[in-house]
Amino acid sequence: MVREPQQDRSRATRQRLLEAAIECIADLGWSGSTVAGVAERAGVSRGAAQHHFPTREDLVTSAVEYVSAQRLAYLRAQAVDLPPGPERVRAVLALVERMYTSPLFRAAIHVWVAACADGRLRDRVMVLEAQVGRESHQTVLELLGVDESRPGVREAVQATLDLGRGLGLAHLLTDDTRRRRRVLDQWATMLSATLLTGEDE
Repeated sequence: MVREPQQDRSRATRQRLLEAAIECIADLGWSGSTVAGVAERAGVSRGAAQHHFPTREDLVTSAVEYVSAQRLAYLRAQAVDLPPGPERVRAVLALVERMYTSPLFRAAIHVWVAACADGRLRDRVMVLEAQVGRESHQTVLELLGVDESRPGVREAVQATLDLGRGLGLAHLLTDDTRRRRRVLDQWATMLSATLLTGEDE
């Protein structure tokens, strides 16, 4: 029997803990997500969990960082399959919609709310969210294939992300898929007009 190297086992344990933390936060919220509960869900001992993440703040902020990286990697991986022209805009909006209506975003919201009342957590989350915001903006620019130096493009892309975030918040309480699709269809038309006008000039 070939033994799994210690480093690989440690890496696998860490990933299980991160994934379990996201599931716990999405299902139970911040207050219901303890290191012990996450460890149980991940199938590891509490001691093993605390070896990787000494505090709950360490675990949660690392989990949010991990998920953000996964979301961005997913967005970038879709670029090869995007159609040209206005249909590309609609396809990118669909990706943004999925990013902000996923259980991963639900977990992030719980962390944001907790950070409002916890100064240490807030400081860590604000740094992380600033980084994620910059990377998300750059990724959407790349997916759309547009030049940010053109007037209005930066603001239009930022508005797209802000819109997606707002629609994701509304989705937390109820399934408003039909209304959301109508809003996104209208925004796709407006965004296409902004991004595609003057492309060939």
